[in-house]
Amino acid sequence: MIGFILGTSEGRKILSLINKYTNDIAVTTATAYGGELLKEFNIKSLNTKPLNKEEMIKWIRINKIKVLVDASHPYAEEVTKNSLECTKALNIPFVRYERLGSLDNINSSNIMRVKNYDEAIKVIKNIHGNILNTTGGNNVTKFLDLDFDYRIIHRILPSPKVLSKIVEDGISIKNIIAMQGPISYDLEKAFIKQYDIKGILTKDSGIEGGVLEKYKAVEDSNIKLIAIERPSFTGTLIFNKEEELVKYLVKEYN
Repeated sequence: MIGFILGTSEGRKILSLINKYTNDIAVTTATAYGGELLKEFNIKSLNTKPLNKEEMIKWIRINKIKVLVDASHPYAEEVTKNSLECTKALNIPFVRYERLGSLDNINSSNIMRVKNYDEAIKVIKNIHGNILNTTGGNNVTKFLDLDFDYRIIHRILPSPKVLSKIVEDGISIKNIIAMQGPISYDLEKAFIKQYDIKGILTKDSGIEGGVLEKYKAVEDSNIKLIAIERPSFTGTLIFNKEEELVKYLVKEYN
């Protein structure tokens, strides 16, 4: 059986391609919402809860997985680290599908590149105006109690669970936008105008993540795009195109 860790929109395309050849696949996602999006595909085993290292090893063994494909989000470092360690422990091949970034070859004085949230916060404190955080709801507590004279608006998925969590964490309702991305250029521009945004915090989550629309809106508004750099991953089996990944899997493991 082929195992897939899916965490991006490309997962649907990967499954539609692999289903032309086989349904002998097991899939794990981090959320029930992610699993719901895959219900139309022919999958023998679907897990929709986060797995730690021990749980992932058990999942691999139960499903008799012979190759593991990590197609998790480019910034899901812990997931990739755990899945790589699991494949080494079980002596099975590890294959990485990695979405390409969009900002690598763009030079602009409006792009401010940072390595992590700590660096991002230092940059934010020197921006005189409101900030739009588009990096998700998992790190909102980092922005509480800052010595900052302006608002930080958090755009998150429209999930009751995520919304409840960040409100409980102390984020005011007035500083939350709950919306499914990616967001169009026109809508990004509208958010910038509506909330008088002077800087957008983002991850370089690629074309599929809408980062180019953010960049274009930032350029045209002459504000700052604070971009958290992508984690680096080195390995021998890395694919950036769904068709090439599936072609390899079918040839080697079907």
